[in-house]
Amino acid sequence: MLASDSPRRAALLAGAGFEFETVSPRVTEKVDVDLTLRELTMWNAIRKGTSIARMRPDRVVLAADTLIALEGKVIGKPADFNEAAQILRRLSGRTHEVCSAVFICHFATGRSATIDEISHVRFRRLSINKIDNYLVRVDPLDKAGAYAAQGEGAEIIAKINGSYTNVVGLPMEKTVAVLVKFGIHPKPV
Repeated sequence: MLASDSPRRAALLAGAGFEFETVSPRVTEKVDVDLTLRELTMWNAIRKGTSIARMRPDRVVLAADTLIALEGKVIGKPADFNEAAQILRRLSGRTHEVCSAVFICHFATGRSATIDEISHVRFRRLSINKIDNYLVRVDPLDKAGAYAAQGEGAEIIAKINGSYTNVVGLPMEKTVAVLVKFGIHPKPV
């Protein structure tokens, strides 16, 4: 069971051959300047997963959270398009960290696992016009850092060091390995 509203996470899992049900966690993502990027994403992933696992203790639940940080300062989802444009201007020509934390649990057996992944993303230099054009085509409001790596992401991303799927929102390399340990195997695609 995927505890997420993210169509990107669902697409990654489905593309890898997993069959799952999606349930929307009713948890407000926490933002706390006293927590590190890893701590904050893990905190949010555990809260999301636990909220669904309590309702469905018989199911294996996967929850995740993704945030970015620039020079140690955490950046989440923008509140509006103006904030999205400001974030993209700050990221322009610079390298930032993308961290995803994943929480997988099965309450009936008392099993749980957590993983996290950090990738480094370098943006191209972005003019105001380039940012405006990008924001017309991509909805930034449901994305940490106001951007998506897939699709039009190639227009603004110069290089990704680390897991591409982590930047999309779910580090599949590590996630698949943990799901298999929980007895969840992908079907051939």
